[in-house]
Amino acid sequence: MTKLIVDGKEIDVPAEYTLLQACEAAGAEIPRFCYHERLSIAGNCRMCLVEVKGGPKPVASCAWGVRDCRPGPNGEPPEISTRSPMVKKAREGVMEFLLINHPLDCPICDQGGECDLQDQAMGYGVDTSRFAENKRAVEDKYLGALVKTSMNRCIQCTRCVRFSAEICGAPEMGATGRGEDMEITTYLESALTSELQGNLVDICPVGALTSKPYAFAARPWELGKTQSIDVMDGVGSAIRVDTRGREVMRILPRVNEAVNEEWISDKTRHVVDGLRTQRLDRPYIRENGQLRAATWQEAFAAIAARTGRIDGKRIGAIAGDLAAVEEMFALKALLAKCGSANLAVQGGDAFDPGAGRASYIFNPTIAGIEQADALLIIGSNPRKEAAIINARIRKRWRSGQLKIGVIGAKADLTYDHDHIGAGTDSLNDVAAGKHSIANVLKGAKNPIVLIGAGALARQDGAAVLALAAKIATDFGAVKDGWNGFGVLHDAASRVGALDIGFAPGGLNTAQMTTFGTLDVLFLLGADEIKPADGTFVVYIGTHGDRGAHRADVILPGAAYTEKQGLYVNTEGRVQMADRAAFPPGEAREDWAIIRALSDVLGKRLPFDSLGALRQAIFKSVPHLMRIDQIQAGNAADLKKLAGKGGRIDKTPFKTSVEDFYLTNPIARASAVMAECSRLATGQMLTAAE
Repeated sequence: MTKLIVDGKEIDVPAEYTLLQACEAAGAEIPRFCYHERLSIAGNCRMCLVEVKGGPKPVASCAWGVRDCRPGPNGEPPEISTRSPMVKKAREGVMEFLLINHPLDCPICDQGGECDLQDQAMGYGVDTSRFAENKRAVEDKYLGALVKTSMNRCIQCTRCVRFSAEICGAPEMGATGRGEDMEITTYLESALTSELQGNLVDICPVGALTSKPYAFAARPWELGKTQSIDVMDGVGSAIRVDTRGREVMRILPRVNEAVNEEWISDKTRHVVDGLRTQRLDRPYIRENGQLRAATWQEAFAAIAARTGRIDGKRIGAIAGDLAAVEEMFALKALLAKCGSANLAVQGGDAFDPGAGRASYIFNPTIAGIEQADALLIIGSNPRKEAAIINARIRKRWRSGQLKIGVIGAKADLTYDHDHIGAGTDSLNDVAAGKHSIANVLKGAKNPIVLIGAGALARQDGAAVLALAAKIATDFGAVKDGWNGFGVLHDAASRVGALDIGFAPGGLNTAQMTTFGTLDVLFLLGADEIKPADGTFVVYIGTHGDRGAHRADVILPGAAYTEKQGLYVNTEGRVQMADRAAFPPGEAREDWAIIRALSDVLGKRLPFDSLGALRQAIFKSVPHLMRIDQIQAGNAADLKKLAGKGGRIDKTPFKTSVEDFYLTNPIARASAVMAECSRLATGQMLTAAE
């Protein structure tokens, strides 16, 4: 630790700190534009100037290390001043320079009210300028469907350039020209390819990069703000949902160091327009092959007429990717009263909840990736399945301490890796120790074996899972103080479903969708399922997607922004989504629909409120009451799982997410996501040519 005196206050800070970090540790506020704690240091805006006692001029605190400060003549600690007349005058001068070319766009700028330049001009600038020259003009750049540019406002802080190269791993932005002619551009004027590009808008300190879909839609002070959780993938990123009246206007990230740091994926951020398009707002019944609008009573009566006279074992339920724990628990309870255990969650057939929690969660945790020194990825493309986790892997890889091997389809994962092979032969070779990655795993202190949903959604998924667990236990990924076996789920509902036992106790998904096995099938937002002909399908969901097209009765539910719900992310962290708006028309919260239906079916469920339902859930699965905590899996369960074995097919692995932007009903209803998908597909075709 090094002693410093900041504004007369003595503090101890690590020698590797910059002066900016040291001053903030002492409670001083340092303005900045180019500095960002998650990016490399550029030192080019000079707004963070401070005075070092004995120095002839102010220094840029972001680029000056604590270890570079010299002690006083008698060995006194270095003295830093952040409020001296020299510093005040210097900051006013820097602000005056920054505003020479900055246009007076504040009344029409989307950044207005949330702009660092506005705030710091008020706090550290002056109210006049000595420059009368014409402001320079810069042509706006095309960056794709998500980021709108007004490059006249750019102050060349280069945050966007560093973010693209360092966090995204897609170094598509840079600066051309020098001095007054310097411009930030994408060189080829093509759309950005990263799944994290929406974060450029958050890190831009001025209005040069703003959100294209949100352009001129609302002002920040008009919006109600609700803290919630994202359900577009299995990560459970912390988000803030901004609403005006009944309408969701935008989604922004919240800081959560353990999960998403301060980034969110583009699908999380820009799926907003899908929440208001193609919505189901009233019940429907199919008559003579055509759907017609109906009342709730008619819809319930139609279901009762079909279910009342059949054997309970011929009723089944499949939950979709976006289902919350509450409605799955209620549906499970309803089917139990009907005498059925035919339950499944999309993509979850390979897992057995009885095998223990360690067999289906990401045991090393998302933050734990930063301790890993070896990583084997099996049948997964984290860039498409969990862009935020991919960024975390890249962050660790950039430290130079992570070696990565991949078994599965070839892909650009934004970091260097050893592609071992595409199929199960390669997996067997690694298990037998025939590949060098086996030695890397054995020699690593904290190795991770990551298996993706694509490798487990196959017929032999359970056997592949057992073999992956065997590799993890044999090669030291599971040991005292470290559990490196991780399942990367691509759906928000899956871990919660497995926690409450919403898993095959009778028929599995494949059997339930085989002709002649079921008479009635409940689809709880399950749109990737193709029910068999002749099955009576009840669809509870939000959008007119594939599930609704096949349904005989449609019951309109609430989207994730329109209900309170518990979700469990891929690492087993219990999270709570909050209601930001209300469902449209006659749509209702899913658990309430199931509760009302149970009355009509004569199988009344024992809860009348969300509180009572949650009490029943917590009584059944106690760890679900511990919000934002992870109930760790038992490593001993993995040894049992590893011993299960099973026959494995020769088919190569493929990712579970072919199109990152169109993975669920909300995303498929979004025009913005459709445009992103079109651009991404076009770029892939161009690259292939």
